[in-house]
Amino acid sequence: MTVRVQQVVEALEAAYPPELAEGWDSVGLAVGDPQTAVQRVVFCVDPVEATVDEAIGFGAQLLVAHHPLLLRGIHEVRADDPKGRLVHRLIRSGMALYCAHTSADSAVHGVSDALAAALGVTAERPLAPHAPGADTGLGRIGRLPAPEPFRDFVARVADQLPSTAWGVRGAGDPDREIRSVAVCGGSGDSNLAAATAAGVDAYVTADLRHHPAAEHAALAEVPGGRPPALVDVAHWASEWPWCQQAADIVSAALPDSVEVLVSTRRTDPWTLHAGAASDQGRASA
Repeated sequence: MTVRVQQVVEALEAAYPPELAEGWDSVGLAVGDPQTAVQRVVFCVDPVEATVDEAIGFGAQLLVAHHPLLLRGIHEVRADDPKGRLVHRLIRSGMALYCAHTSADSAVHGVSDALAAALGVTAERPLAPHAPGADTGLGRIGRLPAPEPFRDFVARVADQLPSTAWGVRGAGDPDREIRSVAVCGGSGDSNLAAATAAGVDAYVTADLRHHPAAEHAALAEVPGGRPPALVDVAHWASEWPWCQQAADIVSAALPDSVEVLVSTRRTDPWTLHAGAASDQGRASA
């Protein structure tokens, strides 16, 4: 049985409906012919030179990425522009590109479910549901099988996610008991208030900025304030578990004649990390 790109797209969109995508987002088939025959599909976070190289090396006919290649309006696709060059390479190699971004962020069993599962957290409901009682929305709230100190939980996160130069950072009392956890794959400081309102013990996300994190931590000084401890991870690392989840969904929906592979290329942009501070001490020159 010949499987076409369109059949893979249908399997992806059944799991990650495009209507769940944010209005500013760009999801769907970005490059390629829906009628191209498919024997091999590769899943990645970022559609960049490294993952396109890898997919071409695998002999894939379809690359499925979380992040969009062409998010904003374009007026030219030049081969001397980084993104234009990728489009040319994809077309020359006969490989299609499908992007599932915020559609996968908000779907049931989406990006944050995969992150929660990787950390051993049993997801129970969205952190920021699309509507009251909805099972779709950004982030997930769940529980660990048993409570553990915050220092151990931070170590758990570092052990279970792929290592990056960015590393894993924690903000909170190292001895605080952690049982209930909120997670949000990708940039999640816009949901700090939701995590606080949920009353969870810890919140795991990426790209936490200084001022929102500091203002969040200051809530602990307010009488009765108990904001969740924060765990900040690399954006790429927080979303990489989704690749295997999506690969499993496509594999289950299609005949065995289609091989699915997960990219092992680390496409986090940070390449070096120097220095570390474990104590809240005085800055020194």
